[in-house]
Amino acid sequence: MSLKRFQDWMRSEGVSAACLTDPTSIGYLTGFFCRPYERVLALAVSDGTAVLVVPALERENAEGSAGDVEVAAYADGEDGFQLVREALGDASRLGVEKVHLTVARAEALRAGELIDCSVGVRRLRAVKMPAEIELLAQAAQATDRVTDTILAELRPGQTELEVSARLAALIGSEGCRLSFESLVQFGPNSALPHHSPSDQPLAEGDLVLLDFGASQAGYHADTTRMAVAGDPDEKQLEVHRVVLEARDRAIEAVRQGVTAGAVDQAARRVISEAGYGDHFIHRVGHGIGLEAHEDPSLEPGSAYVLEAGMAITIEPGVYIPGWGGIRIEDDVIVERDGARVLTAADRGLKVIATR
Repeated sequence: MSLKRFQDWMRSEGVSAACLTDPTSIGYLTGFFCRPYERVLALAVSDGTAVLVVPALERENAEGSAGDVEVAAYADGEDGFQLVREALGDASRLGVEKVHLTVARAEALRAGELIDCSVGVRRLRAVKMPAEIELLAQAAQATDRVTDTILAELRPGQTELEVSARLAALIGSEGCRLSFESLVQFGPNSALPHHSPSDQPLAEGDLVLLDFGASQAGYHADTTRMAVAGDPDEKQLEVHRVVLEARDRAIEAVRQGVTAGAVDQAARRVISEAGYGDHFIHRVGHGIGLEAHEDPSLEPGSAYVLEAGMAITIEPGVYIPGWGGIRIEDDVIVERDGARVLTAADRGLKVIATR
């Protein structure tokens, strides 16, 4: 189904042949997912045919996963691009994923004009089919269960690394994989949006930022929840209230036909009016699906129009150096008249007992 939709897009754009090399794109279009590392993996597509070129050690897996797509395999030491060139034939205008294809591999294709087809694949992937949405919902439900468990287990003295390892174990116990390396940030570290877990122990008064997700059959969840060790002070409560309101206003803005920039602005307005505008240092969200970050990007001023079936995060945040940061993140499906929120774990500022 996805491959046919891509071939329809090729016809509409006047692209007679395409060579896709991003493993995620190939998996989306054929059902065959793998990481080829340094080996050649390519999908050669024309109007009526498609040939999946794989390393020989992946032949059996590919033939069992790729349905009616023809599989061609090459052994180590052979030129995988020779099979790609044979499958493409004489392509004077060749569609490629310019965001993925290296210069060296573009030269190996020996094609004429290269046309970027990345936008076509990304646009198809952005609008999820019902089966994809169901997998995203299952991933979100597993993530919610892990959220409830980890928040109940937090205690002073635990390190960020220890909590990160526990998150991985809990997600594994759900029969899922990690969507990405879990972010566990205590105290001032929570002001660093992409701080990797360290041996920093949780101390009384610290904010706790947990950003993680479960992946179900390749489809990713991504959520952020907040806690504090001991009774929260007035500023922690105030900033949490502001971020939660920004999250609410952004989700209220989500519906088919609005721009990504309008959703970002709905959250940004709340944070700016509260006096924290300079501390909201990233976009309000991004697409999720086969990757934890994919189209669309909900960034300031974006004219990208949301469509029903798109899966996005909503994640406003305030980050104050030396003090800490607060972010609240949910996974959302765009619908015709609003938004369906997939992640449902408590968004309050969880209080961790210190005695």
